[in-house]
Amino acid sequence: MTASPLAAISAGSLPDSSETTATSAPVSISSSPRSPRQHIPLWSRAWMKGAGGFIVPLVILAAWHFVTATGRVPPYRLPSPWSVVETGAEMVSGGQLWLHIAISLQRVFIGFVAGSLIALAFAAIVGLSRVGAILFAPTLVALRAVPSLAWVPLLILWLQVGEESKITLIAIGAFFPVYTTVADALRHVDPHLVEAGRTFGLRGWSLFRTIQLPAVIPSVVSGLRLALAQAWLFLVAAELLGASMGLGWMLNDSQQTGRVDRILLAIVLLALLGTITNAILVIFEKAVLKRWM
Repeated sequence: MTASPLAAISAGSLPDSSETTATSAPVSISSSPRSPRQHIPLWSRAWMKGAGGFIVPLVILAAWHFVTATGRVPPYRLPSPWSVVETGAEMVSGGQLWLHIAISLQRVFIGFVAGSLIALAFAAIVGLSRVGAILFAPTLVALRAVPSLAWVPLLILWLQVGEESKITLIAIGAFFPVYTTVADALRHVDPHLVEAGRTFGLRGWSLFRTIQLPAVIPSVVSGLRLALAQAWLFLVAAELLGASMGLGWMLNDSQQTGRVDRILLAIVLLALLGTITNAILVIFEKAVLKRWM
């Protein structure tokens, strides 16, 4: 198998035209007895890693059931877990819950993709160009400090109360984790690798594709995972912009009507959806790292 250019440059093993082929002497390999199977610690086993993640949620669920079943917390403050399940089943049978989930997923997906793509473009400009860093970096650092809710009045004035304002707010939330992570990674690519690539005639796109992009792939994936989590956080703020559907609207509406069971249902669903979408990105991360690293 042919080694990748980045690996070859890192190891300093790119072939030189002046090298001559030499016949290697035979090497004798002595057989050694098979080593005994190493003991794998319990917490390092794959099945334990998966099962261990359910321990804390189950403890929380048990404590929740205990305080509600014993009457330590009144139902109007904290309904029982079974009451929340019944509320979810009722909304599923009425077809409302799936609609709330679908609308929120659509808003998060569009905002996340749009914000991430724009962030990757700005990260490339700032991370690869000194002029771009001088022009854009200070402004983007200042905008990053603006709280999410501060954008709400401006987006309502500019884009009215519609899908555009909600998706734009989610895109703003997804933008900064990707931009910050990738731009910083591009600025800190090993200069020796870049210089070695240039000595072998790599310039522009070929240098970026061969040297710089593989070096920042882990940072890109990490930035995307942070951006996805931020997109779910901004969803709740976005669905306060005059929304009539969605999990964020469901939280606000349930608070006004005093439906604590629906509030808890929305929180649980947001946690589950965030976990599932993060797991999808983890699978994507493994595939990308296997391809590039």
